[in-house]
Amino acid sequence: MIIIGLTGSIGMGKSTTSDMFKSLGVPVISADEIVHDLYSAEAAPLIEAAFPGTAPDGVVDRQVLSAKLMAAPEEFKRLEAIIHPLVRAREKQFVDEAAARGAPMVLLDIPLLFETGSTDRVDVVVVVTCAPEIQRQRVLARPEMTAEKFEAILARQTPDAEKRARADYVIDTGQGLEAARRQVADIVAALQESSRQGE
Repeated sequence: MIIIGLTGSIGMGKSTTSDMFKSLGVPVISADEIVHDLYSAEAAPLIEAAFPGTAPDGVVDRQVLSAKLMAAPEEFKRLEAIIHPLVRAREKQFVDEAAARGAPMVLLDIPLLFETGSTDRVDVVVVVTCAPEIQRQRVLARPEMTAEKFEAILARQTPDAEKRARADYVIDTGQGLEAARRQVADIVAALQESSRQGE
């Protein structure tokens, strides 16, 4: 079974692209969705203990946590030490179950694939990209987003050019949805072909 790692900087269109893989029958799991789930489950008491006042009712208040991290960016490491092992455990369970079902490929949607040293857990790296001005426009259109917050997020992410250089496949989402869909379909077809040759 081929494990695809999908990544891309904020605002590059990663979620939309992972949905395109899903629509072609590729099982997909999203690290962001796992984190969202963990914030109201087993991670909440751990985060409350590390960052008092962020999860008083057993659910992490993302805005309160975000404000604390913006004020003290060095604390990201402490949060990651709590979250990353839990995310990896969920991803492993997902991959094992897909393999048991005989799925030819799965996709792990991991925003910080390079930053967390996760490339060794995937067989193929797909990077989603677009022009910086399109990226900026998309991100600043989000609610709660400010230019300062955007810059802080970018500062923690591997630069787009480096991601593209390290990718097996690059999908440019700046040319519209149909163009992106074609790129996704081409990648799935190529991986299916290489999987058949490897049998």
